[in-house]
Amino acid sequence: MQKAGFGRLMVCVVVAALLVFVGAHAFAAKKGRPDATIAFKSGSVAAGLGFSWGGGTLTYKGKKHEVKVQGMSVGKVGITRATATGKVYNLKKLEDINGNYVGVGAGATLGGGAGAVTMKNQNGVVIEVVSTSKGLGIAIGSGGVDINLK
Repeated sequence: MQKAGFGRLMVCVVVAALLVFVGAHAFAAKKGRPDATIAFKSGSVAAGLGFSWGGGTLTYKGKKHEVKVQGMSVGKVGITRATATGKVYNLKKLEDINGNYVGVGAGATLGGGAGAVTMKNQNGVVIEVVSTSKGLGIAIGSGGVDINLK
């Protein structure tokens, strides 16, 4: 009886993994060229607490715009700065960058130890973020990531 329950659990896990993979693959297939790019820069790190990014620069239609970022964190102790870059999709107007972003799909670790995460806001804007600090994983806080123009 326990074997049957374990088998059902394994089937559910496999189906869930396939749904995440297919969803991420469908997004990747239709995303095309990014509408903008974003570069994140952090402040200082509190021991054991990680940090929430301080800000960044959005490059949209050839112009640079400063943004304030809260809620994206790393848990690595002993670093004083961290950077990340992102490709921005579905940005139809500048103001649409403002909002609360939640994770879509699963996070990933790329070659060289770089971390990656894909997030989406209420306006449909999607940002694929990649850590440019070696060995640094990126995490989205439980309340999401707030990005707003300064």
